[in-house]
Amino acid sequence: MTALSIEGAWEVTPQQRGDERGVFMEWYRFDRLAETVGHPLRLAQANFSTSAQGVVRGIHFADVPPGQGKYVSCVRGAVLDVVVDLRVGSPTFGTWDAVRLDDIDRKSVYISEGLGHGFCALTDGATVAYLCSEAYAPQREHSIQPFDPDLAIEWPVEAPILSSRDETAPSLAEAHAAGQLPDHRACREFTADNTSAYARRAR
Repeated sequence: MTALSIEGAWEVTPQQRGDERGVFMEWYRFDRLAETVGHPLRLAQANFSTSAQGVVRGIHFADVPPGQGKYVSCVRGAVLDVVVDLRVGSPTFGTWDAVRLDDIDRKSVYISEGLGHGFCALTDGATVAYLCSEAYAPQREHSIQPFDPDLAIEWPVEAPILSSRDETAPSLAEAHAAGQLPDHRACREFTADNTSAYARRAR
């Protein structure tokens, strides 16, 4: 697991074992993730999405607490997976990082609560699997316009396909002014509480 430039986001590279029969790999390891993050990922919901080439989904995030941590993988095709720091007060607030996820290297990305997430499908039928720490709760879910010039995300697409929700989502500045964005301190306290609880149980 390699830390990305945004605190709370990691790139996960599996060791693939292949022979003439095919390939075997550990897609997700409870203990290895917990060692790195400080607490386990609570598996509350698992999602699949399939996207045509050029589809952009995001930038999505949830209120903290409880937020929604995500372990994201591309099981078919390829996507550019994007993490955005939306936590007000964070040293990297408003910045983004990206990882190519595909069915060759089979990397994953772990995204802590409070961070924004989105991706662009690089191939037709790009299929993304999400392991989530909380069940979907529409009243706590929000979006940021993925083509907000203040974010300046370098999406690799000339004619993006967006949902109406994402197309009309507020800019980062508008969401900030409306008080919708997570607070960095609250996110860190939430993570620290989870880490402390996990440490007590592990003794």
